[in-house]
Amino acid sequence: MDIKDILDSESKSTICNHILRALPDWFAVENSIVEYTEKVRDMPFYAAFNNTVPIGFVAVKIHNAFTAEICVMGILNEFHMQGIGTLLIECVEQFCVTNGFKYLTVKTLDSSAVYEPYEKTRKFYCKLGFIPLEVFPLYWDKENPCLFLAKQLEYCR
Repeated sequence: MDIKDILDSESKSTICNHILRALPDWFAVENSIVEYTEKVRDMPFYAAFNNTVPIGFVAVKIHNAFTAEICVMGILNEFHMQGIGTLLIECVEQFCVTNGFKYLTVKTLDSSAVYEPYEKTRKFYCKLGFIPLEVFPLYWDKENPCLFLAKQLEYCR
């Protein structure tokens, strides 16, 4: 398994589209998939490969000189629980530290909307040191309250 920094916009879009469509428990809304597929083209983007086949990715949204966000991330189901997500987040954290960002954030479904796949997602981020900061009940919509998490990064300037 290799993790690569993907620079080509078309490759980012193709990898994102392929993986999100294979994860209907997390990404079932067509408009969201299309939107992510377009958004990632201009973002820092890391992909995990099994030989030459992409099996996971993460895209980073830059908010300002202090904060970056995990915009979208996905790993094919058969590769869950193998440390790939942790490695992808480590790449993002290294990118952030290298570029002087102090915080890394992520948004996910809050636990008030009981849905088992996202329980795993929240546990994953908390295991990596992300702290729940606030719930935005209407950020996406009433049925999908948004949990905002953040992690303070170590860096030297």
